[in-house]
Amino acid sequence: MCGIFGFVSNNKEEPTRGLLKTTVSRLFKLSESRGKDASGIAILNDNKITVFKSDMPASDLIKLDKYKDIIEKTFGEKGNKTISAIGHARMVTNGSMRQNYNNQPVIKDGLVAIHNGIIVNDKDIWNKYPSLERRFEVDTEVFLSLVRKFRKEGNSLIKSVNESYSLIKGAASIASFFNDLNYLLLTTNTGSIYYIYKPELGFFVFASEFYFLQRLIKDNEYDKLFFESEIKQLHSNEGCLISLDNLEKIDFPIGKNTCLNYKDRKVDRKIIGMSAGKKIPNCKLAGNISDKETNKIINDTYIKTKLIINKLKRCSGCVLPETMPYIKFNKDGICNYCLSYEKMQIEGGVEFEKVISKHRRKNGKPDCIVTFSGGRDSSYALYYIKKILKMNPVAYSYDWGMLTDLGRRNQARMTGALGVEHILISADINKKRENIKKSVEAWLRKPNLGTVPLFMAGDKQYFYYANMLKKQMGIDLVILCENPLERTDFKSGFCGIKPKKMRDKKFYSLSLINIFKLFLYYTKEYLSNPSYINSSLYDTLWAFASYYLIPHNFISFYNYVRWDEKKIEQTLKKYDWETANDTLTTWRIGDGTASFYNYIYYTLAGFTENDTFRSNQVREGNITRREALKIVYADNKPRYESLKWYCETIGIDLKKALIAINKKPMLFSMS
Repeated sequence: MCGIFGFVSNNKEEPTRGLLKTTVSRLFKLSESRGKDASGIAILNDNKITVFKSDMPASDLIKLDKYKDIIEKTFGEKGNKTISAIGHARMVTNGSMRQNYNNQPVIKDGLVAIHNGIIVNDKDIWNKYPSLERRFEVDTEVFLSLVRKFRKEGNSLIKSVNESYSLIKGAASIASFFNDLNYLLLTTNTGSIYYIYKPELGFFVFASEFYFLQRLIKDNEYDKLFFESEIKQLHSNEGCLISLDNLEKIDFPIGKNTCLNYKDRKVDRKIIGMSAGKKIPNCKLAGNISDKETNKIINDTYIKTKLIINKLKRCSGCVLPETMPYIKFNKDGICNYCLSYEKMQIEGGVEFEKVISKHRRKNGKPDCIVTFSGGRDSSYALYYIKKILKMNPVAYSYDWGMLTDLGRRNQARMTGALGVEHILISADINKKRENIKKSVEAWLRKPNLGTVPLFMAGDKQYFYYANMLKKQMGIDLVILCENPLERTDFKSGFCGIKPKKMRDKKFYSLSLINIFKLFLYYTKEYLSNPSYINSSLYDTLWAFASYYLIPHNFISFYNYVRWDEKKIEQTLKKYDWETANDTLTTWRIGDGTASFYNYIYYTLAGFTENDTFRSNQVREGNITRREALKIVYADNKPRYESLKWYCETIGIDLKKALIAINKKPMLFSMS
């Protein structure tokens, strides 16, 4: 999830200190694609570890005079045979970036560490070992405390690391320095560490992505240093120690009792922690939200509208109501969506094997990219591709700021348990959330069902970045994990675009004429509501192009493997996949924006994407119409906690938003 990197150099001549400074800056900038919330670096020379971190992106951190001063002093000190550094570009999960002790590198019990991933059971471990003192909020802390605990009990460093990994759950790729041991420690349970090892030059460098090191190799300044160098991977459940004395590399497996003939190289060095001094003010919400009052507005509106919605004419075959765009009923009450529906033709395992067999690699290198949100469908697909098909996938995610902590924890659970490398490309989340806020505020000034998708425009660049990652990694196979039953043609239907036939498996595509019509519709809306013309406009245009215009040469997992809700949920239970507290459904629970737009659709149109999804299940014969009605009545109930999270995250007043939505004329009568 986050970006980590570092190096060890114990040769005064090559690479030069100037080149090492350049290496840090370049790896910092490259790693920033994985997190822009905070950044930090730890520099180790002979007698101390200097830690400098702040709540700002790496590209800003390296411009600070204080940072430049630290680099000059620590890299330029005379007499230092060994110099080493580890750096981190953070995407915030556990622990607010406003508290700098939560930012990385984390300092605890004589360890200085950087961590890519999430330890999802840290609270359980703190409870299990009450003698451990918890000081911070960040989950990385528990790993450091565990390693120190087992070291104090007389265990070697490798055994202490293994004992610690046996207790943690989730994803953990970690690099660490010590105040009493002369090693750089690298460990991973996902395979998200790549390195170049040049012992003849006294140089070792690592990063969380293959591509980052590839960029270094291609740079002319590194021709001599990296000539004929091979980028290697520290595979899942592997670790290594790099001696800071002589660059000896000691490899060891994680999760096994390992007896290696080595001695812990003891030293005595101090740790100096420094901060940029930047303080981020607390998020100011637009007004004080009263939980009780706001919840009452939601419940009163829901009860009032539900009475009318339940009386709407619905298709006698599925559960679609009369307010569905372009819906028509025949004399028997069957809607045109049912009449034109063609059941899905699943290609099956044999055809799937034919497709993937030409991509499967036997050398252990990644052979496919799996689009991975951490939701139930992509989590099951990742499991199936890794465990059943025996592929070596890389899980790819694009975080645009609306993935909840629950979603991130499920990503960590699955990639950690499956031993799958996870590449998460992070947007500038603060900017994204500001853009969402501006779009929502503009919409609230002139509510329109056709323009609701503008709230979700920021996530569509994941198509663009999937294509980019495909080129960077040299992998031809990208597997899309969206469920084809989750079609939401009504979103474009409210823009005047007639629905496509269900036989079209690429449900994210539109014909050229409909793309043009959609563009004209949004242009008209922007002109009629100038408040849409703000800094989010470029992001929206880019999203439109990413979704509708750029090539999507991916294959869809669920065109080959039949989607089975019960089987998926039963499988994910084995991985302790987490569900939400405010709903019984397992769908969309990691998507922070779904509860908001579904509240709008339900309140104003009398249905949500739950109705269209369950209707498709009825047509497929997966559930009965009676079961579908029961499910949509339950799932369409507003999720207060999720609504509150959404509004607080983007910085709008939930109460005012609800009032504006409820004032909008509905598509059905309230009389």
